[in-house]
Amino acid sequence: MTKMIRTVRSFTEIAELIAAETAAPGEGFAAAFTETIDGFRIDAGTDVTDAGMPDPREVELATEMLVRTLFDVLRDTRLESLADRFAWGIVHSFHRVAGQLEGEADKAAARIKELVRDADGSEVMMAELEEAQLHCQSLDEASDAAACMRDHAAAIYRAETGRPWSAPRGSLVSSMRTASVVAASDFLAARRQRRIDAHAPQGPVVIFSGGQAWEDHRQLTEALDAVRQRIPTMVLATTAQDKGCDAIAASWAARTGTPLIAFTLNRKLGQRAGFARNEQLLALKPIEAVVCEGSGLQSHLARLVRAAGVPAHFFRLDGQRRAVA
Repeated sequence: MTKMIRTVRSFTEIAELIAAETAAPGEGFAAAFTETIDGFRIDAGTDVTDAGMPDPREVELATEMLVRTLFDVLRDTRLESLADRFAWGIVHSFHRVAGQLEGEADKAAARIKELVRDADGSEVMMAELEEAQLHCQSLDEASDAAACMRDHAAAIYRAETGRPWSAPRGSLVSSMRTASVVAASDFLAARRQRRIDAHAPQGPVVIFSGGQAWEDHRQLTEALDAVRQRIPTMVLATTAQDKGCDAIAASWAARTGTPLIAFTLNRKLGQRAGFARNEQLLALKPIEAVVCEGSGLQSHLARLVRAAGVPAHFFRLDGQRRAVA
């Protein structure tokens, strides 16, 4: 029996082949690639389009292939070690576009505020307000789609490298908001709350800090697993170092879907920056802490934790765990 071979020339055709035997798109893609407004326009001066969003499953597969294919073709070659760099750049390109769209949406929202403030009830003014709101909603919709693609590309990067993708600056959030047609003032209030919710995860805070010279992944991930089992809605706050303990904790958070708040140093504070960061962590009113041996900053944090009476787990570099404080 001769087996038929089909030649494919586009992501759409590849996606059609795979989709025939795969599940429906993930919840995130289904939400982010749903039309939320009747018209759509993100570029000023262009006509409003009623074209639909791309198929969420096809976009999901195309995004995955962009990242995963690099690892496949470079594996077992002399360029294999570069795969993670190329893939990081792909995820970053999604991140940049999502950020650009978010910035444009913020400007559009500011324009709506101006129009609401100066509204005189005239037909011309109301038409301009409606156009401004459509522009802002369109940008929000596009931003959510781009952020969803970035989040999925970052998940593939983590699956391939074992490390979470991290942006050089800024936060990594997407909203997956629902659609509604509302008054301009209500729209702005809802948009502001959506931003707050995305950037302020709710839940009991567990703080984490440790040195960079640390290789025992199992010890720390088992400790974090135990904490999460007791506090399933926890939010993890770390000292945001890119290697050692904090990198292990970030990877664990990405794998388990735990919200992560990364507290970077405020370099303007000079030598006091690390101590100020520790104080910020305690200001979150944590209900538990995990502190691993490192520098004097970890010792300082341990003293703050003890003084505040926060239940804590302390780990030494030699693998000897101290009792819970």
